[in-house]
Amino acid sequence: MNCIIVDDEMIAREGIAKYVKEIPYLNLIAKCKSVFELDEVLMKSEIDLVFLDIQMPGITGVDWLKNASNPPHIIFTTAHREFAVEGFELNAVDYLLKPITLPRFAKAVAKSYKIWNDKKEVVTTPSNNDDYIFIKEDQQTVKVKLEDILYIEAAVDYIFIHTKEKRHITLFSMKQVEQKLPENQFIRIHRSFIVNAEYVEAIEGKMLIVNGQKLNISRSLYNEVYDKITKGKVWKV
Repeated sequence: MNCIIVDDEMIAREGIAKYVKEIPYLNLIAKCKSVFELDEVLMKSEIDLVFLDIQMPGITGVDWLKNASNPPHIIFTTAHREFAVEGFELNAVDYLLKPITLPRFAKAVAKSYKIWNDKKEVVTTPSNNDDYIFIKEDQQTVKVKLEDILYIEAAVDYIFIHTKEKRHITLFSMKQVEQKLPENQFIRIHRSFIVNAEYVEAIEGKMLIVNGQKLNISRSLYNEVYDKITKGKVWKV
């Protein structure tokens, strides 16, 4: 998602910019000191989300939004609680009170991302004959071959799909993904990991080694995972 930060205070702009870097699917286009600079950027770039301060010299963030035509998603960032009701009446995605914490920031961004991404990330569910899925990533619908998936990793409100070539990022829950993948090929080993059994190289203590990467196995799932991976083929002395 392409985003802009609008705040007349440099410290506030830099603080939000630091948080933006922590969210993989956010792409910071500009940092603006006023809504006038915001308008200039909107004329030149396709913007999906604006982090908008309210109390600024000239025109406030609320007044700007009242008069905006087809604005991007708005997340208000302000120290003034009294504007919250009016902000939501203007269909702002969220209203963040300063000082803003990273978890609260991430939650607001995830809400915007869900709306922007039409709340439907995995477009197809593989049947017995399918060897691929489609996911929504940025502004594309991307085909991912099941045979290329090494493992899937949960991260807050989105997931990483690690493949041979790259890492895909999409908004989906691990439970939903697990239900859509062939259970004879993909194994849940931890609340944060689903692995492709074809790429498991070894079991080392409470970890699986998948394509050289060590992944933790949940203690409660260890016996089940061990049996599924080895399939009773362990040679014993």
